Amino acid sequence: MSKKTKKAKYRQDEEIIENIELNIWEALIPVVALVGMLAYNVYVFGDDALSGSNQFILLLGGAVAAVVGFFNKVSYKRMLAEVAENVRSTTGALLILLMVGALSGTWLVSGIIPAMIYYGLQILNPTIFLAACVIICAIISIATGSSWTTAATVGIALVGIGDALGISLGMTAGAVLSGAYFGDKMSPLSDTTNLAPAMAGGELFSHIRYMGWTTIPTVSVTLLVFIIIGFTLDPVGVADTGAILNTISSTFTINGWLFIVPVAVIFMIVKKAPPLLGLLVGTLLGGVFALIFQPDIVAKIGGGELLDFATGYKGILNAITVDTAIATPDPALNDLFSSGGMAGMLGTIWLIVCAMVFGGIMDGIGALERITKSLLSMAKTTFGLFASTVGSCLALNVTASDQYLALVVPGKMFAKAYEERGLAPENLSRTLEDSGTVTSVLVPWNTCGAYHSGVLGVAVGDYFFYAIFNWLSPFMTLFFAAFQIKIKQLVQQPAKA
Repeated sequence: MSKKTKKAKYRQDEEIIENIELNIWEALIPVVALVGMLAYNVYVFGDDALSGSNQFILLLGGAVAAVVGFFNKVSYKRMLAEVAENVRSTTGALLILLMVGALSGTWLVSGIIPAMIYYGLQILNPTIFLAACVIICAIISIATGSSWTTAATVGIALVGIGDALGISLGMTAGAVLSGAYFGDKMSPLSDTTNLAPAMAGGELFSHIRYMGWTTIPTVSVTLLVFIIIGFTLDPVGVADTGAILNTISSTFTINGWLFIVPVAVIFMIVKKAPPLLGLLVGTLLGGVFALIFQPDIVAKIGGGELLDFATGYKGILNAITVDTAIATPDPALNDLFSSGGMAGMLGTIWLIVCAMVFGGIMDGIGALERITKSLLSMAKTTFGLFASTVGSCLALNVTASDQYLALVVPGKMFAKAYEERGLAPENLSRTLEDSGTVTSVLVPWNTCGAYHSGVLGVAVGDYFFYAIFNWLSPFMTLFFAAFQIKIKQLVQQPAKA
């Protein structure tokens, strides 16, 4: 069982804390304070907000929540215990982030990422590129059951190809995430796809089939939009492709053997090897292939002119752990051929830990439970029930900063309400996925938003609009609810004679 799957199972069994002393207005005070402080901080710092100031703002938000808790008879010990549990639950994600940084470093110096860009430029062009990104990432994510793995492997390469083609990084990242989350959502191997029906009381494959009614139209609209965007792109990147290809081939040794490494990693993950193991093997193989195919580059990174044991050892360890930049004759490509290694992921790790502090205190004082119950109380109609579920999932992604809590808390709170309305559990599980799973990547301080932003090197604000599948999904599920389309009723069991 992978770290991520264990985390999902842990969240499934977690108790949601109730605090009868806390009212809804008190529960919302930390949320309003956090959103206000983050908005001003981003206004002041712009794109640099994620360099550290946002992290401190999350801690300030947690402090506001703690003050509310103290006024409502919640002990410091209880809040700290919830923070500890939240941080502990992210251990797998933090280790994966470190290994992704290591893998990107060795895949750069070995020529694997440059080879993907080199061959990708010959196959793809701006007209079909964005739609192709959606399809490629969807296939990989269905096969692996993980949007995280998809972004960390093929996603990084596609962002590089898009940059070389002159396509906005935000556009490419949005297309990558649209495809990755479609596949993650529809794959029976995905932890969230298993968690949602478990929370709602449904069955896995019935849940997947029922999700298709909202998911297929959403991804179809997404593809259509990206196809239209493709026809509007300036084809300047294509005219420059020849020069770019020559620069890549003159800097790196490019050949098909390099693809053995990514194929091996994807094969391991498809065979359900733990993601950490797959990433470690990919990192080590990348280092070996760097020594074989790019000895001069490794030697330079290691501080020497010729490759020997000392320069090889130092070069590979530098690629794994710290900033690495490979100079090319084309200055435009220099930013493309750089990696932060494990050190480059520390800012994202810092963000996740601070987000877990805020989410843990919010859960510890009972604010998450109070906000969800208030949303449930407003559900007077079937559409209102669906809308309350969507609102609860969105609120949890913002306040708890955790994708799993955005499924678990509403799942536990709303299951009985759906049953009492005569609605099959597939309605709840589908809505949880349509609004909880896919929107987590749109919140910068959510574990998913922080992870994908760090891995792809694109700020959430830059890809938000282009992650069409992710923000369109909640609207699609509400559209189906409003017009009573495919709202499955509970099957009444015949009375026994």
